[in-house]
Amino acid sequence: MGVEEQRAGEFYVERDVMNELCLDELARRRTHSTRPLLKERVKDSLRCSVPKLKHSVLSFIPILSWLPRYSVRQDALGDLISGISVGIMHLPMGLAYALLASVPPVFGLYTSFYPVLMYCIFGTSKHISVGTFAVTSIMIGTTTERLAPNSAFTSMNGTNGTVFLDVLSRDAFRVQIAASTTLLSGIFLFLLGMIRFGFVVTFLSDPLVRGYMTGAGIQVVLSQLPSLFGIRTGRFSGPLSQVYVNICRHLPETNIAAVVVTLVALAVLITVKELNIYYEKKMPVPVPIELITPPSSPDISLWSSIVGDAFAIGIVGYAVNISLGKIFGQKHGYTVDSNQEMVAIGLSNIVGGFFQCHVVAASPPRTLLQDSTGGKTQVVGLISSVLVLIFILQLGTLFEELPKAVLACIVLVNLRGLFMQFKDIPELWKSNKVDLLVWLVTLVCTVLLNLDLGLAASIGFSMLTVIFRTQLPRYSILGHVPGTELYLDTETYEEAKEIPGITIFRSSTTMYYTNAQLYLDALQEKSGIDIEKLLMKKKKRETEEKWKENQEKKKAKKEAKKQPIMLLKCVFYQSRVKIKTLFLCQSKVNWAFEQQGTGFDRGSETGIHGDDHITQTPSTGGEGEMGKSSVNDTHTIILDLSTANFADTATVKTLKNIFLNYRKIDIDIFLTGCQVCVVEQLSSAGFFSASIPKSLLFTTIHDAVLHSLRLHGASDDLTCTTKM
Repeated sequence: MGVEEQRAGEFYVERDVMNELCLDELARRRTHSTRPLLKERVKDSLRCSVPKLKHSVLSFIPILSWLPRYSVRQDALGDLISGISVGIMHLPMGLAYALLASVPPVFGLYTSFYPVLMYCIFGTSKHISVGTFAVTSIMIGTTTERLAPNSAFTSMNGTNGTVFLDVLSRDAFRVQIAASTTLLSGIFLFLLGMIRFGFVVTFLSDPLVRGYMTGAGIQVVLSQLPSLFGIRTGRFSGPLSQVYVNICRHLPETNIAAVVVTLVALAVLITVKELNIYYEKKMPVPVPIELITPPSSPDISLWSSIVGDAFAIGIVGYAVNISLGKIFGQKHGYTVDSNQEMVAIGLSNIVGGFFQCHVVAASPPRTLLQDSTGGKTQVVGLISSVLVLIFILQLGTLFEELPKAVLACIVLVNLRGLFMQFKDIPELWKSNKVDLLVWLVTLVCTVLLNLDLGLAASIGFSMLTVIFRTQLPRYSILGHVPGTELYLDTETYEEAKEIPGITIFRSSTTMYYTNAQLYLDALQEKSGIDIEKLLMKKKKRETEEKWKENQEKKKAKKEAKKQPIMLLKCVFYQSRVKIKTLFLCQSKVNWAFEQQGTGFDRGSETGIHGDDHITQTPSTGGEGEMGKSSVNDTHTIILDLSTANFADTATVKTLKNIFLNYRKIDIDIFLTGCQVCVVEQLSSAGFFSASIPKSLLFTTIHDAVLHSLRLHGASDDLTCTTKM
């Protein structure tokens, strides 16, 4: 569709130029806030009524809202198939991820049962599959191994001198640590959710979350290398410690049998997984290949400080949950409540902690499976939990001893979705290189540092990019598009032409304390007005004029002092002439009169009478006022503040200085496009005064331009007719 086809018509605007004062009068600005007082809001929050109580209960327990409206005819079949599929996937993932968490396999199955039931009751997403997740599992495992190392449970056999490891005591303590961390993590999330702290997820951008999960996936792979090669190592932290310790140092100790099992298991698992993906539309339930491979017991790890790790693990799990929830919520047209999700995950972890589970999160592979197999409601979680419960009660004893190599292969195969996120790199390169930088830095920090430190460093770097973006905004000079009231960037649009005598300046971001000086520098650079240089020139010129004026005054005073002396000389000269005349009269009268006449003529020739008149030349200034008008005839600068969403102290001070300095060089400053909150903040800060009235704040750029043209007597050839 061309431009001509898109035009639906045209409209004409005819009104007076509108500044802030005129707008307040026309739109009848309220003199008081319509928002209730704090006292009234507190009373209203404490006031109880049946509808309010019902709404609170339904919001806190969403299952009471959607279960009575559940459609058996439309949703039951899809939920049943999806529940069985997800339940089958829960079994191998629960067993394998227990290896990452350094707890016995059966506790991975517990994690796939109790927390899932809690999320079905309190969660708001219909499609995410909560349970064991690789990232949170390895974070739990790192914590448990730091707090319960093998060295704390070894003893020397006095009979034969061998070292004895008390595996039962070690596992029991690690399970206790995992449960305590899970409980504490749940309490953190629950309390944060109750105080409506769900906005914290906004600090975890999508590139950061995806980069972190990819980096965590690499950490998971590194942690499974000992099981894949059949070597014994502990977990280590620090840059590339896993690679060095797990491969380079212990590679000569490789168990050939474990390597053979690894290769066979990987071949079978990858082949069947790819077949499941290829035939997923023809097979409603995937082949549970993980259940028929040789089982193995996981390698139990250490734990670390509970409080810091619990908070970090909880935030990571919640971030994954809300990210997947919002993605599928947008896909299927429903809203996911971020605060309620925090409460739901918190309660899931709290209950799971009592049943010796480890921290849960939404799993991308299971979530994709649930969506692709037709799951529509949280009933899928209930069905999968029943399937897991049956497996725990009837078949759990079969997996007391499982081959570690096979479980490690199951872990690696199920990380396929995380490593597919490497495709983000070319996409982000094309769309947003800053987000790509966040993705890559997060990946590197997660691989080189521990998962908790990597997350902290990644969030810090992500926040720095936000600051840098505000430090490097795009500054533009706007020009008028003929026949419209539009003002666009002259560097981007060819038809946008600058108006003679008027400079319109805009920043792409709000001005505040970190970029206020940059705003001033850009204004001078874009407008071509070096305010400091011009002010120095003006000050120098004024100093020179003042010096000349003082010199003229001194000269005038000096000349004024000479006047009495000249008068005395004149009187004395006249007296001498009279005496001489009397003397000559006694001898030769005619000759005396000639001499007297000659004497007066000589006095005229010497300029004595000229000393009675002093001529002074007044100082006119010559150059006139030093201003931008003497540079390129600019008489007005319009600051477009439409991108500003707040005004701090630095903003107010900067704007005041702009008004003060540019007025000194005879340039008018107008503001346009201020939001109501910005105007209120400027007023509260005392920005408006007799020298800077509200009449200098205009509703639109066009209003300010028309006012400036009329004020300076320029021809108003800007039409208010806008064609659409």
